[in-house]
Amino acid sequence: MSQPAQRVVVVRHGETEWSLSGRHTGWTDLPLDARGRRQAQELRERLRGWRFEAVFSSPLRRALDTCRLAGLDHDPLVRDDLREWNYGRYEGLTSEEIEAQRPGWSLWRDGCPQGEDAAAVGRRADRALAEIRGMAGDVCVVAHGHLLRVLGARWLGLPPEAGRHFALAAAGISVLGHEHRDAVLSSWNQR
Repeated sequence: MSQPAQRVVVVRHGETEWSLSGRHTGWTDLPLDARGRRQAQELRERLRGWRFEAVFSSPLRRALDTCRLAGLDHDPLVRDDLREWNYGRYEGLTSEEIEAQRPGWSLWRDGCPQGEDAAAVGRRADRALAEIRGMAGDVCVVAHGHLLRVLGARWLGLPPEAGRHFALAAAGISVLGHEHRDAVLSSWNQR
């Protein structure tokens, strides 16, 4: 049996004002800030040489702008399942502000009131991966930090909560692949 050849390049969008300040930025449709636009433009060079069968993107502006500035805007497949974690009542708050209201809170364990928990984000990641795995060639996914961390965990067959162990910087590039037919992280959080 041959080894699956497909690689999935996951790209976190460039920096936003809220990501810089540590605010939970879920479904609020913020633009990239000046540094985020530069980061996205730099992705063009960093991704040069890749030929993607398809580019998938979150529908949120910061992801779509990252696609465009990185030169990945040739008909991206926009999928709602690639939106960031829905932080519900915690949208726009920092972890410190949330912990002041709810001591000991953990996004990965507790989720967000009126938003999502890790299992819900995991179901979205699984649906996205089912479509991605249906492609024969290499694929690029441009989306958001927490969602992509869950996607990486699910690629490996780990529970969604395992995404807590995968740090991912703004404009970080990671490659999901295979080795001896096993799903692997070929690289993670390259800057």
